[in-house]
Amino acid sequence: MTLAWAIGALVIFVASFVMGLTGFGIALVAMAFLPWVMSPVTAIILLTIYALVFSVVVVVPLRNEVHLRALVDLLIGTVLGTPLGVWVLASLPITTLNRLIGAVLIVVVALELFRALPTKLAGRGWGLGAGFLAGLIGGAVGTPGPPVVLYATTQGWSPRALKANVTAFFVVNQAVILAGYWWAGLITREVNLATAVFALPALAGILSGMALFGRLDPAVFRRVVFALLLFSGVILLVRG
Repeated sequence: MTLAWAIGALVIFVASFVMGLTGFGIALVAMAFLPWVMSPVTAIILLTIYALVFSVVVVVPLRNEVHLRALVDLLIGTVLGTPLGVWVLASLPITTLNRLIGAVLIVVVALELFRALPTKLAGRGWGLGAGFLAGLIGGAVGTPGPPVVLYATTQGWSPRALKANVTAFFVVNQAVILAGYWWAGLITREVNLATAVFALPALAGILSGMALFGRLDPAVFRRVVFALLLFSGVILLVRG
């Protein structure tokens, strides 16, 4: 066991724990640190594979809370945005996008702290836009969560419904993104090896987070969501 593996395993365990707890966040947390121990492209694709598998695991117990009609616009948007994101990953530097995403996250959390975020976003355009951005950002830098989570927090869903709907969206979102990576030839032997090597800490993290989920009240849950966004935003803005 090398130091690089130990660091990667710890990061993936914590990131998977966060996803088990909130229904999202595996890439938001892990991408702040994994590029120190593996290439950013490998990390992005590795986390997309885990996010797809774990989204299925997380959503099954919550399947009765999924509102399929509420997800239609998000899914249409993500199918449209993903090809552009995959092209960005394959063609352009990641650091500028990371810093831009980090800045947006910090602004969003500031709006939440000052009670300036909308409490309700109605109309198909918001869902389509959030889905498109999730596909674009997810394909480019592996962090599709922020647009969809922010949209979800304005829909009046309970914590269980929010987690169920966001996770159900990610099942499709991550599958579409992975198909794009495969088409672009980005799923390499290095990616497959890393996926296998870190599978156990990832599984331990997701199960631990799922076990703790039901013990959080709605106010604490919302604070966890926005604390995660702030943490990720700062790291992405500083590190790029």
